[in-house]
Amino acid sequence: MGNLVLIDAPSNLGLRPPAEGAVPGCYKTPGVLRDLGILDRLGAADGGVVTPGRYVGTWSPGDGVRNSAAIASYTRALAARVAAVRSAGGFPVVLGGDCSISLGAMLALRRSGRYGIAYLDGHDDFRHLGIADHVGAAAGEDLAIMTGRGAGDLADIDGLRPYVRDSDVMVLGVRTAESADLRAAGIPFVTSEALMASAPVLSFPSSPDLDGFWVHVDIDVLDPAYVSAVDSPDPGGLDPSTLVSVLRELLARPGAAGFELTVFDPDLDPDGHQAELVADILERSLR
Repeated sequence: MGNLVLIDAPSNLGLRPPAEGAVPGCYKTPGVLRDLGILDRLGAADGGVVTPGRYVGTWSPGDGVRNSAAIASYTRALAARVAAVRSAGGFPVVLGGDCSISLGAMLALRRSGRYGIAYLDGHDDFRHLGIADHVGAAAGEDLAIMTGRGAGDLADIDGLRPYVRDSDVMVLGVRTAESADLRAAGIPFVTSEALMASAPVLSFPSSPDLDGFWVHVDIDVLDPAYVSAVDSPDPGGLDPSTLVSVLRELLARPGAAGFELTVFDPDLDPDGHQAELVADILERSLR
């Protein structure tokens, strides 16, 4: 890992409205982290901003994925930016935004080879019509979408379904209550409880055919005692030191192809102390 290039991905298109007439505040995260000096703290180059389309809050069950057309457009735009950074020899560090930005990264990598993903998240993000009555917010469905489960407008862009194979995924930090569908699908995972009990030597990536892997972090992988400024804070998460340890191990491995941070919401952190912790975690993990 080297030549870090910071890309702002301030999309909130994949989340439900936090209240009627409101929009999710995670789009503010890149700006808040830049205000905290993250560019200099990481010694990164500036990869600019990929601006999302308009957020539309209205939605009903049966409408498909909320904001799907805007997410598809954004996925293509972000994929192009990630690919440009990588082709120039940079290591993309993408600041989101909600978890649906992961589709852009995985589409970019799918276009260039076979890549896996280390998916650090407190939730499985695996809702799809095979196990649910309806789909809705892409940030709760992006792992299902990238593994080919879902309508073609998001899951089969450019005919490239799936963007990542089930066997090339490792979900880390998921709460035990969220893991049943992953187990049924045969997708490898390590729960937050297991990570906190001991730091296992991760058997990832496991396939010699992989060209590399992406690292995704939904900051709700942390216990809300540390960061509660997320849309779905659930107890039983990691502490910051464990998260940093896991990230440093992953990012030091050959094949690490990029990193993204998602779902922090500055609107839920009025005094800014949680944002400072997030910036500190990024600095400790990426430097």
